[in-house]
Amino acid sequence: MGFGTGFAIYFIIWWLVLFITLPFRMKPQFEAGEVVDGTEPAAPHDPQIAKRMAWNTLLSGVVFFIFWFVVYYLEIGVNSFPEFIPIREYTSDS
Repeated sequence: MGFGTGFAIYFIIWWLVLFITLPFRMKPQFEAGEVVDGTEPAAPHDPQIAKRMAWNTLLSGVVFFIFWFVVYYLEIGVNSFPEFIPIREYTSDS
């Protein structure tokens, strides 16, 4: 796996982990009792985006390491899955 491929896979993992973990421990404004005028009451009270991005980056690194370990050391990849639909080879017998 080259640098570009690894970076692309890490980028995809980073976004997936972000959207999976983003709603955890979010407290809406209406539960906190401090709804700011002009905002949705269900908007986060204190989102702490920088802290979430840092944790997301670390967690994505762990997930990417597990992916890399499985692909390179355990040698499990797309080609190791069984063929669910058998492929027939056609020959040109006249």
